[in-house]
Amino acid sequence: MHVRKVTGGLAAVVTMSLALLGGQATAAPSDATARPVAARVLTYDASGSAEFRSAVDRGAAIWNESVDAVELRPVASGQRANIRVLADNGWPRALPGSLGNGTVYIGRQAVNQGYNTVRISSHELGHILGLPDRKPGPCSSLMSGSSAGVACTNPYPNAAEKAEVEDNFAQAVAGQPVPAPRAVLIRD
Repeated sequence: MHVRKVTGGLAAVVTMSLALLGGQATAAPSDATARPVAARVLTYDASGSAEFRSAVDRGAAIWNESVDAVELRPVASGQRANIRVLADNGWPRALPGSLGNGTVYIGRQAVNQGYNTVRISSHELGHILGLPDRKPGPCSSLMSGSSAGVACTNPYPNAAEKAEVEDNFAQAVAGQPVPAPRAVLIRD
């Protein structure tokens, strides 16, 4: 026990001496959690999104610009995607499975009413990333959905929405339980 105290004290003296003499002392990370975690890659298949393909790709790019914990990439040919994106004549909706998995429908009904296709795409992908609707809400909240009105074209998540996605995926990487995304079947 006494030897540990002496060598520990000696190491501290040497480190401080080097720092004072112009040497560079650096602290090692205290544990593995201090290092950044690589982004979880989720693939999406937008081959069924018809005329909304570019809006889906832009919505995915917006999430990639906005968060570090997850990255959305188009699925490679012959592989199964985490997220399927389809176009239909109904209202936009998401059918999440587990976190990061599910199906998104870009419904033409909302587009025909004047809602922005990139906002719709980004919003519905937000459900797959674990975010609920937040209605009513302002245009600055992506998850306010249709309650922000047709004039709202903001496709970007706000700071709280970004933080929630980061937390969802950090918990998943750490093996902690993450609340299951809810199916969103009604108007977004």
